[in-house]
Amino acid sequence: MTSVFLEPGHNHAHCAADVIAHAEKICTSRAQKLTPMRRKVLEMLAGSHKPLGAYEIIDAVAGSGPRPAPITIYRALDFLMANGLVHRIASRNAFLACGHNHDSGALVTFLICEVCGTVGEAPAAEVSRTLALAAQGVGFTPKMSVVEITGLCAHCNSQRASG
Repeated sequence: MTSVFLEPGHNHAHCAADVIAHAEKICTSRAQKLTPMRRKVLEMLAGSHKPLGAYEIIDAVAGSGPRPAPITIYRALDFLMANGLVHRIASRNAFLACGHNHDSGALVTFLICEVCGTVGEAPAAEVSRTLALAAQGVGFTPKMSVVEITGLCAHCNSQRASG
C-alpha cells in the first residue's frame, strides 16, 4: 500500500473505477449486495480523494433530484465501512473510499494535508506490529487501528517552498 496523494497527471477516473471494481469483488466474495444506493455513495466518495461528510454525500447523491433521507446514507456508509470499502476520518467526521484490502487488526495510517484537504494512506507495518504486540500483551485483540497524521502533502510543501 502506498500513499494516495494526487500527483500531477493523476488519472482520477481510473482510480475511482479501481475502487468500484474492488468493491464489486469484495461484495461478490462475501455474498453481499452492492445495492444502487451503496454504489452511488461509494462512487461519490471515490470521485474525491478528500473526505466527505454525510451531508455533502447527501447533496452529491441528490444532484438535481430528491434528497435521500440521512438514514439512507448512513446505512449505506455503515455497510461500506463494515466491508472495508470506506473509512471514517474521525477528526473530520467524514468518509473516504478505500480500494485496499486491510487485514483484521491492521493499522490504517491517514496522512491529511492541512492545506488542500487531500488524504492519503501510508504503510505502517512496523508500527502495526508494535501496537499488535502491545495489545496482545494485555490480552486485547484489535479489530482495526487508525492513526491520523496532519501536515502538508508533497504538492503543498513544494508550493509553499516556491511561493
